[in-house]
Amino acid sequence: MSLAQHNEQYITLKCGDKFCYAEHGAGNNDTLILIAGLGLQLVYWPKALIERLVESGLHVICFDNRDAGRSVRSNTPHPSLLQQLRGKAPKGAYGLDKMAEDTVQLMSALNVEKAHIVGMSMGGMIAQTLASEYPESVKSLTSIFSTTGNRRVGQPSYSTLWRMARAKAPMNESEAIKNYHAMMTHIGDGVAEDAINQWHQYARLAWQRNGAKSDAKAMFRQIGAIMKSGDRTTSLQRITAPTLVIHGDVDRMVHPSGGAATAKAISGAKHQVLRGLRHQIDTLQSHRIADSILAHIHLNTNKDDRF
Repeated sequence: MSLAQHNEQYITLKCGDKFCYAEHGAGNNDTLILIAGLGLQLVYWPKALIERLVESGLHVICFDNRDAGRSVRSNTPHPSLLQQLRGKAPKGAYGLDKMAEDTVQLMSALNVEKAHIVGMSMGGMIAQTLASEYPESVKSLTSIFSTTGNRRVGQPSYSTLWRMARAKAPMNESEAIKNYHAMMTHIGDGVAEDAINQWHQYARLAWQRNGAKSDAKAMFRQIGAIMKSGDRTTSLQRITAPTLVIHGDVDRMVHPSGGAATAKAISGAKHQVLRGLRHQIDTLQSHRIADSILAHIHLNTNKDDRF
């Protein structure tokens, strides 16, 4: 099994919304929060990544963002396709600040005062926003193949945008697997160890956890959150937590310029470019990324605060 096994639990946050989450490792250890990307669910995270982090003495929490998986579905408007093309969120849409607040409220509900925050893609944007708005809650920040919101950097390739525009909502599990496979063949690395098996495992689990149906409106609301938040470069300059920015050199979903801009905006941030890393965390990349995260934690946090 390439993906981690989770003991899923539910909790109602202070805002009244119910979230699905899972914990790995001893609860009295230092906590690390994993924040998933656009439309992705907590079952996305590879077994190798979580095991490596837990074996190093961390308490790992992953969860479904709002409008993903088994967490709350918002009743806010989603952007139309025309609004998405224009990059303009509808009135009443929530932003990345709301998703960062969700994460902080989840931490509070689980009695986690401060944590190492790790986010990938849109999850990296949420993690950046959390570190900017709630510095007292962040021990360290790791942003993985993400960007600043500046539309001049970190944009998908035209070939990726074309595939996204042509994608049709799946009608059954088989189509869900086929669609995910097609997109990951373009933005991921199908020759990586066990990658295709991992894609199919994830797509199957995601379909089942989503009630055996497609939920495009939920993902559109998350897209609206990114659009509403706009260019966050100025707010990133307020981040004081030790920051590691990881990006691949062949990312077709978030151009490497997004990682460079993120690292430039955050004072003292380390920018690590992993050769051959695409927009995918497979078994091999799990080890590389986990080792980078752990080295970052050890180098940049006080000995008494590490584990």
